[in-house]
Amino acid sequence: MASEQTPVEAPLALSKYSKRVILKTILDRPDGGVGLIGQRVVVGGWVKSSREFRKEPVAPAPDVGGPKDVSCVEVLQSRLPFFKSIIKVFAGEYRIREKLDTVLPKPPQPSISILQISDGSGVSSLHVLVDSSLAPPSQVMPTGTCVLAEGILQKPSLQGKETIELKADKILHIGTVDQDRYPLSKKRLPLESLRDSAHFRPRTTTVASVMRIRSALTQATHTFFQQNGFLYVQVPVITTTDCEGFGENFQVTTLLGKDQSSVDDNGGVKLETIKASIKEKSKQVEELKRSKSNKEALAAAIQDLKKTTELVSQLEAKQKEKSGKSHTQSNRLDFSQDFFSCKTYLTVSGRLHLESYASALGKVYSFGPRFHAHKSDSKKLLAEMWMVELEIAFSELEDSMECATDFLRFICKWILENCTEDLKFISKRVDKLVLDRLQFIATGPFEKISYTQAVDVLKQANERKFQTKVEWGVSLNEEHESYLTDEIYKKPLIIYDHPKQLKPFYVRLNADGKTVAAFDVIVPKVGTLIRGSQNEERYNTLNARIKESGLEKQQYEWYLDLHRHGAVNCSGFSFLFDPLVLYATGLNDVRDAVPFPRSFGKANN
Repeated sequence: MASEQTPVEAPLALSKYSKRVILKTILDRPDGGVGLIGQRVVVGGWVKSSREFRKEPVAPAPDVGGPKDVSCVEVLQSRLPFFKSIIKVFAGEYRIREKLDTVLPKPPQPSISILQISDGSGVSSLHVLVDSSLAPPSQVMPTGTCVLAEGILQKPSLQGKETIELKADKILHIGTVDQDRYPLSKKRLPLESLRDSAHFRPRTTTVASVMRIRSALTQATHTFFQQNGFLYVQVPVITTTDCEGFGENFQVTTLLGKDQSSVDDNGGVKLETIKASIKEKSKQVEELKRSKSNKEALAAAIQDLKKTTELVSQLEAKQKEKSGKSHTQSNRLDFSQDFFSCKTYLTVSGRLHLESYASALGKVYSFGPRFHAHKSDSKKLLAEMWMVELEIAFSELEDSMECATDFLRFICKWILENCTEDLKFISKRVDKLVLDRLQFIATGPFEKISYTQAVDVLKQANERKFQTKVEWGVSLNEEHESYLTDEIYKKPLIIYDHPKQLKPFYVRLNADGKTVAAFDVIVPKVGTLIRGSQNEERYNTLNARIKESGLEKQQYEWYLDLHRHGAVNCSGFSFLFDPLVLYATGLNDVRDAVPFPRSFGKANN
């Protein structure tokens, strides 16, 4: 009868496009990687922490043999070193040798470097044991060192929480660290201190978890719209249209910063060159005066020097005039000579461009950076922010609000199901309520009120003093939104029908003539996440709104053209992606939720 054989664990597959094993595939197994013990793997990562274990010196083996006969010759031979030592003392050699022994460096004691490395694939890290015969501890132990090692997975050799470790027998790569200049250390650093080292901060466990959650939110975004029949459309970053009409945009031009030093009023010769020639001409005049031999040559040299001096004076006066006008140069630029032959801007919104594609394709969305040149110190806004925007043809305000709530529920549920380990770490390290908050949106109700109702509720808050007085027609700011969501309704809130002056020109005018069909979705902790609207489809009303807002009609001729020919009811929204990362991670400042933040006065890296 054949004996039953224990099934052999399948060998661990290599990462695609890399000749190493991703640490997450080892450490996130149900058994913690125990089933992989004995397998040979190649792993790579960056040292998060380390310690050195020194080996005990090997003692000489004791003589276990029995007694044996020893001859007189053997006794003398065994004592010979002793006699030689006595002779050396009398000869003065012993002290010399003793001094040499104290000067010569002792060989390093054999040791093992115990490295805790992470490759960014997950929260967990792997212990890698590196013998000093493979690599000196001073090279592999500093925090931030990159190590690529090959070895055998084994049971932990030291007591600890680990279930598996790698004993390296080959070191394939070491990326050393300059410890004096490397900004990270073994100690936990506050997030604000890491902002000036945005290129290194993803090596910290917290920022790495935030970025993995951000990636999952991105994947969830595309999944939701693809599953619901939306087409992905890339809208331009550079545009001639101020899409919101509020003027807080960055202008794009190639006319500023031109090198004018090579263009002057003296045939291309620089002013400095002319000034240098004056010294030479002055020397020539002095030499002619001393020689007193050629009066005509002297007169010509003096006249030449005079003309050159006058030229320098004229050029200096022109330079001074140009520098005085440099402050107003941008206001007098000839944009017909610019790269695009007209004024262009970094886009603040892609919804107008999306509407043109929704008018042909039905349902479209875009995902990309949007730019606002507001000098804000808000912890929830940046100059460059990522937004999800969409437009739905043949839809009205209620349709867009329904899509917004479905979208928020979907992405919160997605990361609850797909970011378990990172969310556990975030709830332990950053905010213990993060899981409850996500579950709250994924399964809880949304409250709907009009802007007028919101103002009435805020006015009744006698016990609360707001810095900005609440009046109808005033934009609700962060303190108003926080009070409504966190203290009054205690749930996500949709505020609709805002005053027309607070919303872009293209939002549909309501029958009362004072409000427009716009809505904001506000959630606890971070405030407004979504701004949406039904768009104005009536050509005459849209044209009047552009004029009423004081906008240049020429900028919007192409958009007006959409409403001259086959106009359709459209609605949509702009979703602020970065504040959602704050909501999902418990962070308080959006600069910590963005890989490379761009804010007023700050554009590092």
